[in-house]
This record gives sequence, structure tokens and C-alpha cells, in this order.
Amino acid sequence: MAHNNTVLAQLLKLIDRHDFQTLENGQFRPQRTYRALSRWGQFTTMMFAQITGRASLRDISASLQAQAGRLYHLGLKPVKKSTLADANNNRTAEFFQAFFEKTYQRCGAIAPGKKKFRFKNKLYSLDASTIDLCLSVFPWARFRSAKGGIKLHAVLDHDGHIPQFASITDAKTSDLAFARTLALPAGSIVAADRAYIDFAWLYQLNERRNYLVTRLKSNIKYRVVERRSVLKNKGLTSDQTIILTGPKAGDCPIPLRRIGYRDPETGKQYFFLTNNFHLAAKTIADIYKDRWKIELFFKWIKQNLKIKTFLGTSRNAVMTQIWVALITMLVLAYMKFLANLGQSITQIQRLLQLNLFKRQSLWALFERPPAKHKIDNPQKMLFDFS
Repeated sequence: MAHNNTVLAQLLKLIDRHDFQTLENGQFRPQRTYRALSRWGQFTTMMFAQITGRASLRDISASLQAQAGRLYHLGLKPVKKSTLADANNNRTAEFFQAFFEKTYQRCGAIAPGKKKFRFKNKLYSLDASTIDLCLSVFPWARFRSAKGGIKLHAVLDHDGHIPQFASITDAKTSDLAFARTLALPAGSIVAADRAYIDFAWLYQLNERRNYLVTRLKSNIKYRVVERRSVLKNKGLTSDQTIILTGPKAGDCPIPLRRIGYRDPETGKQYFFLTNNFHLAAKTIADIYKDRWKIELFFKWIKQNLKIKTFLGTSRNAVMTQIWVALITMLVLAYMKFLANLGQSITQIQRLLQLNLFKRQSLWALFERPPAKHKIDNPQKMLFDFS
């Protein structure tokens, strides 16, 4: 019988320790050596908490203490809750933000391409989601007079549907303030809702040879300069070239494209605005429809990872927990892409949750047993990356 280390040990081997140590020994080099809990120990402990859904620092400490005999080979040891709390409060969360970016690069390199579209442009979705916080517990996160919160901004890469970029800001920060900081590869297509309509930003995207696909606001004034025929059997109602004529028209002095589409299922009429004149009108409509994947992304991380209840109350502790949650998602996606697993990310997490300290092959967990009978209508998971 082949010897296997614990599933957790095999999982940690998928993480690039070289990138981790390069960051730690470079711009995030600590002023003193961490004795009780290394930065790697802090990260793996928090990742363990994410995968297993630990509810508190005491819960984390007790769970690791129960597995003390199996931690030695991981280079870890049980951690006191006060030690972990101090680490999360005092060690800058920017380290984990930088490691998230490194992890995305590694995961994105093997992510599958877009399945629904044939064009070669990179496709991204852009959105933000507010995470509510109790103002009495998190006084630094004041949002309104009696409400606290922070905002998670994200750019979802449709190659694999993984977060390409993220930022955590005060809840008061506008979505556009984050959007203006983005620097995407030339030729990229960004799908966003109407909250991101800003003519100056749209013009900047066009100058960088990027494309925006969004819904047209009803109060935008424009003049139609060209009409093109459309395939009405595909739900299209119009395809026009327009020039903006409103008070801020000078911020975007270029022709834009207005596309009308009626959803055949609901009968609802939509109008899309874009600076892309190369793709078919139906493809533009489908791009905006695929933007729903980022809504599912936010819903998935809130339901399956711990970013709604927090293990610490300081800003740094909250940021650390969110960044480790996002890294954990990328590691699970990396597993799926690397081995071409048929399970959804949710299923992968649940299998790991139940088997982290078992001594068996990591990949054997995901081998499907022979089907005894065919299931006509299998229930789909919430957020399926397959």
C-alpha cells in the first residue's frame, strides 16, 4: 500500500512557497523574527479556518490542538488564540494582498478559456459588493450614521471565472473610483452595470484600446447617426451608431454603439452601450448576460467562505481574513484546473473539509465512483466552474 501524507500536506504543496518567501524576504521583510507563529504558519492556519469553516479563534486553536500529532510534518504546531489574534492585528494585510496577486498569475496561467465565446479578447466583469459590519464592534468601518461596512471590488476573469484583481475599501468609496485605477491589457472587454457609466472613463478605455459593455441609462441624451439591420429572430431589436449630445458629451467625443435586445424568456427590453464595433450585436448582448458570473462569485464567497463573520475586529484583521479567503478560492480553482476535476469548487471544498487530515491521495478524493444508474436531472451547485 502506498504511503500518503495528509490531504492538507498535499494541498499546501500546490501553493508556491517560493513566491511566498520572496515576498516575505523582500518588501514585507519583518523587523524581527516571528517565534511563536511564522507568517507561513499564520497563513496556513487562516486557510485551514476558511476551508473548514471555523467559527472563532478558540475554535481554530482547539481544532488544531486535536490534530497536534499530524501537524509536525507540515512544519506547523498548535497555535494559541491570542497569538493568532496578535498576528492578524499587527502583521500587515498587504502581504496577503500581494500573495493573492501572485496566486492569480499562477492559477490564471492554466485556467481554461472562455467556453461561450469565440473571440480572443480577454473578457472581464467588474462589480463591487458591500459587506455589512456591526458599527459598535467595527467603529472604524462607519458607513452611515448607524451602519458599518466595507466594500469588496473585484474584476472577474472569464477564463476560469476567477478573480483577477480585487480591492477592499471603505463602503463609501464609489465603484467608479476603483474602476479608474484599473490597467487592463489592450484589447480587453469589460462588462459592467450602469453604475460604471462615466463618459470620461469610457473615453480613457477607448484610448487604451479597451472596450466597455454596459446597459444604457434612460436619461442619456444622444443622436443616432447610423442604423444597421439586425436578426430579429435572435431577439435583437436595433443596432445603431450614436453620438452623445448631453451636457457631458464632450467627455467622450467618439461614436458609440447602442444595441437593443428583447429577452425571449421574459419579454423585457434591454439597451446596451459599447465602444466595440467589431463583434456581432448578439455577442454584445451575450457578453452582458455573462456578467452575471460576477454576481455569482460574490454570492459564492459569502456563502462558502468566511467573509461575513470575522475572527478579529481591527481593520487589519478583517483585511487579512478576506485576502486569505480569496487566496483559498484561487487554490481550489487551481486544483480544479490542474487535474481537470469534474467537481464544482463547492464540492471540492466540502470534500477537503471532511478529509483534511486523512492519509490518502489528494486526487483520489475526487475520483467519481461508478454510476449505478443514470440521473436525468442532476442538481447543479451554486457556482460551477466546470
